[in-house]
Amino acid sequence: MSKAISDDEAWQAFERRDRAYDGRVIAGVTSTGIYCKPSCPARHPRRDNVRFFPDAETARAAGFRACLRCRPDEIGRERIAVARAVALLETAEDAMPMAQLAAQVGYAPHHFARLFKRATGVTPAAFARGLRARRMAEMLNEEANVTDAIYEAGYSAPSRFYETARDRLGMTPSAWRNGGAGVTIRWTVAETSLGPLLIAATDKGLCRVAFDEGAFDLAARFPKAEVVAGGAALADLAARVVGEVEQPGRHTDLPLDVRGTAFQEAVWQALRAIPPGETRSYAQLAVAAGNPRAVRAAGTACGANNVAVIIPCHRAQRSDGTMGGYAYGIDRKVALRKREGVAD
Repeated sequence: MSKAISDDEAWQAFERRDRAYDGRVIAGVTSTGIYCKPSCPARHPRRDNVRFFPDAETARAAGFRACLRCRPDEIGRERIAVARAVALLETAEDAMPMAQLAAQVGYAPHHFARLFKRATGVTPAAFARGLRARRMAEMLNEEANVTDAIYEAGYSAPSRFYETARDRLGMTPSAWRNGGAGVTIRWTVAETSLGPLLIAATDKGLCRVAFDEGAFDLAARFPKAEVVAGGAALADLAARVVGEVEQPGRHTDLPLDVRGTAFQEAVWQALRAIPPGETRSYAQLAVAAGNPRAVRAAGTACGANNVAVIIPCHRAQRSDGTMGGYAYGIDRKVALRKREGVAD
């Protein structure tokens, strides 16, 4: 048993099927003679029938055989494959299709996509976008000419960069140098019934809540910030955010650290004032924000929202009663509204 992990800690990891401990500890079940990784989905044995080992090789030497369900001997192979994929993405000059990436590391595309996301928190495509955005950040800091920086970052043309700049960078190139300098951002990816949710916060409050994003997306948005794993410091806040996804209206006072134009911030305040179970049209939001003519801008402000669910842009809709768009997919918007009792 590794000195870094006590038997009690190892058992707790097995009880909660914690994938973070896969590869760090192995459990040998004396009643069956098999050994498993912590995330094994099989029914847990009695505690007194379990011995812990630092690795599979040690468990085999003690007379145990590999579990056919969780396949603990494949942990090393999976990690090597993910590491190879990361290296390929980092050196690729052009976007690499999923099928090509998976083939080069010896896996089927759908299976490897799951492995990669489990290991890194993001899909290979999102990882590649994050790399390119990070290169763009570096180039914008080094290059005096924005166009030169765009080409150096790997974009095929300036138009390709500007099509995605607001989504990928979170700000215009001229504002890039203000990207979180001197700020520490803590992050985690929490599982919810609507999919994985990135939760990130500064000392002041939540700065990013988004489905299907991870640390690389966060670093792309805040290139000069110190981005660190949340740990215990973020646990309570993250739990409250997840609670708001699962049971809306329980935590309406969550602290925020978001910035936008004066009009955007007025729209976000109007959104937070909408009670769960109610909706507002973009026209009504424009009025609440002090500019009745800015209906389209109110919709754009909803799209620029950095903290999904907590600033509830899913409660916004068109004047004709139809839902309008949603950054994280219409299905999620429908699900969130149904949880609040809104019938679309």
